[in-house]
Amino acid sequence: MMTLPIYVQGAWFVGALLFILGLKGMSSPASARRGIVIAGYGMLIAVAGTFLVPGLKNLALMLVALIVGGASAWISGKKVKMTDMPQMVAIYNGMGGGAAAAIAAIEFARGEAHGTVTVILAVLGALIGAVSFTGSCVAWAKLQGVLKRAVRLPAQNAVNVVLAVAAMALGTVMVVNAPAHPELIVGFFALSLLLGLIVTLPIGGADMPVVISLFNAFTGLAVGFEGYVLGNPALIIAGIVVGAAGTLLTQLMAKAMNRPLTNILFTPMVASGAGEAIEGTMKEVGALDAAAMMRYASKVIIVPGYGMAVAHAQHKVWEMTSILEEAGVEVKFAIHPVAGRMPGHMNVLLAEAGVPYDKIFDLEEINGEFAQTDVALIIGANDVVNPTARTDKSSPIYGMPILNADMAQNVIVIKRGKGTGYSGVENALFYTDNCRMLYGDAQPMAGEIIQHLKAMG
Repeated sequence: MMTLPIYVQGAWFVGALLFILGLKGMSSPASARRGIVIAGYGMLIAVAGTFLVPGLKNLALMLVALIVGGASAWISGKKVKMTDMPQMVAIYNGMGGGAAAAIAAIEFARGEAHGTVTVILAVLGALIGAVSFTGSCVAWAKLQGVLKRAVRLPAQNAVNVVLAVAAMALGTVMVVNAPAHPELIVGFFALSLLLGLIVTLPIGGADMPVVISLFNAFTGLAVGFEGYVLGNPALIIAGIVVGAAGTLLTQLMAKAMNRPLTNILFTPMVASGAGEAIEGTMKEVGALDAAAMMRYASKVIIVPGYGMAVAHAQHKVWEMTSILEEAGVEVKFAIHPVAGRMPGHMNVLLAEAGVPYDKIFDLEEINGEFAQTDVALIIGANDVVNPTARTDKSSPIYGMPILNADMAQNVIVIKRGKGTGYSGVENALFYTDNCRMLYGDAQPMAGEIIQHLKAMG
């Protein structure tokens, strides 16, 4: 490979440095916006440096691709609802993985991948990128409602293993026989794409936050490997940093569910029908009584879930919170790591509604406060507040860390119906003596509570 001019290498390294600084900024909600802007400038500089590579061909095609891609991303980014952000993240992950796989495919077809290390990394990047592409497309389809149920094949795990082994075997042959024959390349990519599809189809909504995080890690690693193949330090650094961050986040999310990653990928979370019998009955409450319980409380903790996102209720919830605080009630928000459809989903929605960051607390920070709380208001959450996770060893969610909402003096649950959560497990909290159910969509129910709070003065 030719030696690149210092100004090209400099642009790539500056871009990579800004990627790292941007990612650091994204580690905190308070600095996330600034981090995204910094990473964006890094990408701009890296792309500009690429256009300065001597002897670069197809400049017109590259410009057209940048204009079309940039315009599409700008329009979709402006139009997308905050509640639809998970599926946008999923499809963007897929596009990144697909791009990495496409780079490898072109290098294989041209016979440009030379050297054992280069070929190995090209094959690994192609495999990971292809799996991330089709897997992320399935995740998008599920989150968007296009694919409404998990699809599990007979002998699903055996099929997964066979496809994975076959793809890796073809990849090994490609490494040994580089440059590979076109038929071998086509077969390898066909198996890799199919593997991502088959692995992701059985995964249900309860595990989707972890899956999105995993494919984010895959995309980063694929980009990093292909950056080595192309000799592009910006892609290497950015890809490996994103891959490492995504891997760490995936581990943290799996820990938050107390489920090994292998179980998430190969053992779907489904209710077995077994488990301890739940005593008691669900008791309803009206919006007026719910408002009174919170208005005359000293402390209220709000637990948002996907039901709040679906109802677009985050603005009403913040309005309700402001009224309660004006009346002297202390209000905090408790966030479970896997609440919603992607990591940080609830944090993003609350921030978009204007909720200050210092009112939003993670599970570890706030769990000890529920016992001293007058009212725990649960909005569209289910599995993340189910005490069965602590008590019933036969339950599929046993051992999963939960928010201790059941320990509050009173619990109010805003819920559309009596159905179970993503896991299919009945929530024992709803049957306890201190729990009351307020049935209906979160936005109109929050609106009714607001009206009653205003009437109380």
